[in-house]
Amino acid sequence: MPPAPAALPVPPLPGDKVDLLARLTDGLDAPGLWWLSGYAAGLAARPGDRPAAPATTPGARLSVVYGSQTGQSRRLAERLAEQAGAAGLAVRLLRADAYPLHELKDERLLYVVISTQGEGEPPDDARGFVSHLLGKRAPKLPQLQFAVLGLGDSSYPLFNATAREVDERLAALGGRRLFARGEADVDIDTVATPWLDTALAQARARLATMAAAAAPAGATVTPLRALAPASPWSREQPFAAELLANQRLTGRGSRKDVRHLELSLEGSGLAYQPGDALGLWPRNPPALVDAVMAALALDPETPVDGAPLRTWLAERRELTRLARPFLHQHAERGGHAALARRLQPAQAADLATLLASHQLIDLLEAWPAAWTAQDLVAALRPLAPRLYSIASSQRVVGAEAHLTVDHLAWDAPGGRRWGAASHRLASATEGEALPVFIEPNERFRLPRDGQRDVVMIGPGTGVAPFRGFVQERAATGAAGRQWLLFGAPHARHDFLYQLEWQQALKAGQLHRLDLAFSRDQADKVYVQHRLREHGRDLFDWLEGGAHLYVCGASAMGRDVEAALLEIVGRHGGRDVDGAREYLASLQQQGRYARDVY
Repeated sequence: MPPAPAALPVPPLPGDKVDLLARLTDGLDAPGLWWLSGYAAGLAARPGDRPAAPATTPGARLSVVYGSQTGQSRRLAERLAEQAGAAGLAVRLLRADAYPLHELKDERLLYVVISTQGEGEPPDDARGFVSHLLGKRAPKLPQLQFAVLGLGDSSYPLFNATAREVDERLAALGGRRLFARGEADVDIDTVATPWLDTALAQARARLATMAAAAAPAGATVTPLRALAPASPWSREQPFAAELLANQRLTGRGSRKDVRHLELSLEGSGLAYQPGDALGLWPRNPPALVDAVMAALALDPETPVDGAPLRTWLAERRELTRLARPFLHQHAERGGHAALARRLQPAQAADLATLLASHQLIDLLEAWPAAWTAQDLVAALRPLAPRLYSIASSQRVVGAEAHLTVDHLAWDAPGGRRWGAASHRLASATEGEALPVFIEPNERFRLPRDGQRDVVMIGPGTGVAPFRGFVQERAATGAAGRQWLLFGAPHARHDFLYQLEWQQALKAGQLHRLDLAFSRDQADKVYVQHRLREHGRDLFDWLEGGAHLYVCGASAMGRDVEAALLEIVGRHGGRDVDGAREYLASLQQQGRYARDVY
């Protein structure tokens, strides 16, 4: 049985109000609870019939704002807010798209935790916040004290570009940087933990005198704390989910091996909503682990910090993804000038090609260098979980989670290569236990109003969450229409969930289906082409209040957005800036959501 929610302290409230409070907070996530805490404090500060209470003014409050694509920034921001609350500090936690921009001019203490995506872009939930900050309407901030923590991947040329932009812009607007910007790589905790410690210490010092001046004598501030989670399982403590089914979706003639997997969550207490992701802790293929140790002539049983080298390479270190810092060290060890040149800014394109095409074993074979077991483990990136959009609704499948996974496998000059997580999933047999956790995706939610229409753009495995959307809307009896745009190379071999979509159309659970099979004709046709063809219809749906969703590769997401801008400009009579403002408005309303990777 999952643990019961932590009991709240006995409050000075009538019994019926206690019941209402319990109902109100039931199911709220951490950001919602922190927002509610600030809202209640604001009400308490109003004059009138209410007794005097400590006022939570901008001058005596810490605002923690986060922008997150995969959940990492959110987790760190929640951690900071919880620590600040436990220390008795007045704090509010806000996702960037929920931050009231008009309040920026009044902020006194602001921490921003934000990731960088793709080609130096902000995460979707921070696009409006960053755009406002960088724009002409951003206010002067002479009274602001701030600090920024960035999350990124040094494999990309524009490492932590968004955090740098935010940090430099806040300073340019007159804000005072409390301490140096943190720039975390994939080994997040190495930078994030000391940054959070410094942030908490600085917040204590800055808010102590302000809070004392603002609060009446003897008054205390007790922030509302989050209830205990409904399930004990998490990213740090994954649940061992039994694999119930592993079925290939693509035909024999396809160049892709796409799998439909069904996992049991029975007994875990794990719950998810359509749009959430399932995290999987991968394990490197044994053949790859053996090849790396053989190439370096290392003994697999060599102890490293209490565990044999084989365990480190199989379960704790990335072997299928290279990073810039490791390439730099490897080039120095082997004296490879040509490899070192690829790390120069002018060679960004060559570096991107190398990182996309080479795994660790390919690097070792092309540019040999000597490593000790201890140094190798220290230099390699920690193995990170992979996230997969959940392709089901719990209202339909119960204590299960379904996935749609593209098994990454190809032949390299040195042998067969695989993606660590997709290979583990594709190779798993029924009855096998896989370590998983739920990763909420607050930005990718169905409209609360079932009368709203929904447009779903999901080529390839990007269609996964929309299977869950259609199931959910059918189960809840949503009256709004649903329009799916799907794309793949060939209709005959790559039409994922073809029978299900056809049955949904027949049952009235899907109202429109437009397809783009890129290789079935001389000219390649993608989903963005279908969007342009049906631009008038799409714009009419949006004008009628429809919600728009895009899921899939980041390059596709950019192409689709370009098509959307054209459609809004052409059929909405707007120039480029006006079209951008239209899409930004949809996003601020929660009517344009993207899950791109």
